[in-house]
Amino acid sequence: MKGRERFHFLQTHNFDRRIKCEQFIFPSVPYMNPFVKPILVVLLLGMLTLGVLFPAVPVHADIYRYTDENGVMHITNLPTSPDYKLWIKERRVIIKAGLDPAKYGPLIEKAASKYKVDYSLVKAVIKAESNFNHKAVSPKGAQGLMQLMPKTASTLQVKDSFEPESNIEGGVKYLRYLMNVYNGHLPLALAAYNAGEKAVAKYGGIPPYAETKGYVKRVLSLYKQYSSEPKEGRTAVVSMRPEVVSD
Repeated sequence: MKGRERFHFLQTHNFDRRIKCEQFIFPSVPYMNPFVKPILVVLLLGMLTLGVLFPAVPVHADIYRYTDENGVMHITNLPTSPDYKLWIKERRVIIKAGLDPAKYGPLIEKAASKYKVDYSLVKAVIKAESNFNHKAVSPKGAQGLMQLMPKTASTLQVKDSFEPESNIEGGVKYLRYLMNVYNGHLPLALAAYNAGEKAVAKYGGIPPYAETKGYVKRVLSLYKQYSSEPKEGRTAVVSMRPEVVSD
C-alpha cells in the first residue's frame, strides 16, 4: 500500500532454538518522515533481539524478510520461498561473562610465529569464529576457538579441539595452508576457511553466501582494528548487538 508500511510475522514452529510466534500484522501507520523510519526499524530490531515481541521463548535464530507487492513486510526465521533474504544474522556463540582474550595471547603468538601468519589476523579469526570461547560449538559441529570441523581437525592432527593450544595450532596451520593455496589473497583464504575450498572453486571467488560475505568483511575489519592496537595489552571488543546483513 503506497505511503504505508506493514509488518507481517509468519507463524513458525518451536523446533530446536527457533522462534515461536503467532501470525499478526502491525497496524498500518501513516507515511513516516525519513528521519522517523530508521528509529522504528532500530526499535523493531531491538524488540526482536531481546524477545520483547515474543517473550515466551528465546529469540535465537537467523531472521529473514521480504516485502510483497502490497507493501507488507514478511518476517520469519523459517523462510518458505527464495523471496526471503537474510536480514539479521544469529551470532553463533553465546557471549559469557569472564571470557579473557588476553590469556590466549602467548598461544596465538607461538602458532603465528611458527606458521608465519600475522598475530592480529589469527586474533581476528578467533574473535569472529568463537568470541574467544574455547568450548564453542557451532550448529554445524565446528568446535573450539578457531571452530574446526571434526574432519578438518583430524586431518590437522588435532586430537582435542576444545584444548586451546591444540585448536589454535591446527587453525593457524590450516589458515597458512589456505593462504598458500590462494597465493596470499586473504579474502579468498578467509572465504575458504568459512565456506570451504570447494565453494570458492565453484564460484571462482568469494561464494555469494550472506554468511561468508559477512564473515570475510568482519574478519578483515577486526584485523585492521587489532593491527592498530599496541601489541601488549590488546583486547577484543565484545558486542551483543544484532548483526544486520542486508537493507
